[in-house]
Amino acid sequence: MALDSVPRKVGVVGYGRLGQSLVSHLLAQGSELGLELVFVWNRDPGRMAGSVPASLQLPSLAALGERHPDLVVEVAHPQIIHESGAQILRHANLLVGSSSALADPITEQQLLEASRQWNHSVFVARGALWGTEDISRLDAAGGLQSLQVTMATHPDGFRLQGPLAAACSTGPRTVLYEGPVRGLCPLAPQNSNTMAAAALAAPSLGFDNVIGVLVADLSLKHLHVVDVELRGPPGPTGQSFTVHTHRENPAAPGAVTGSATVTAFWRSLLGCCQLPSRPGIHLC
Repeated sequence: MALDSVPRKVGVVGYGRLGQSLVSHLLAQGSELGLELVFVWNRDPGRMAGSVPASLQLPSLAALGERHPDLVVEVAHPQIIHESGAQILRHANLLVGSSSALADPITEQQLLEASRQWNHSVFVARGALWGTEDISRLDAAGGLQSLQVTMATHPDGFRLQGPLAAACSTGPRTVLYEGPVRGLCPLAPQNSNTMAAAALAAPSLGFDNVIGVLVADLSLKHLHVVDVELRGPPGPTGQSFTVHTHRENPAAPGAVTGSATVTAFWRSLLGCCQLPSRPGIHLC
């Protein structure tokens, strides 16, 4: 069933594994779902050769307004959100794949201001975060005291910057970082998106109080493992409400994105296309 009688025009920014999957879905199923792919942009246009029709290849992000998109999907790199997120919102709703970009307060404020000015939504894909709605509901009810997200995979799956880029595994399992998510995002911008989504799902804690743990595990060559642990305040008996989820996501060796996350992102794209345009930042 189509999402709308008038096709929603979608542009995709980024053509790595996730972008390729989304473009493939849009080309194959878009028309029956009421979606029309109107452009694909990639920093290296050569990657699109032979797989993206020339008419859909956007030569410059500055020209995206000429395609009149309703939704622009970013699946490239946090730098795109830092540099162009606010400008994209001038023309369309924005679905952010690189949620770690919002750990930067300046970027977050720029997106909020542009969203309000142009009456467009900033949607953030939940990605690999399991139980997003439950976390948000508990937080809104005042029942969330602590939240920790641990992401473990083989060292080849990390894309690290700054001090973490020089970090070495000291054994079969090494904790590379443990601390506020805000501090991790600029050091592991492509490996902290699940943690950033958790910080957005729990605004009472936010990027400064949600704890992120990044673990290099030599045994996890084909898996991304995400553990989410949350705790509520002590009740009348002194006991606290606690939840621990453990998620194992198959992934190709060295891949940044696990296979289940690709599927989840497609569902996020479909979900935000069904939501009204309203200013603000919304998990989807």
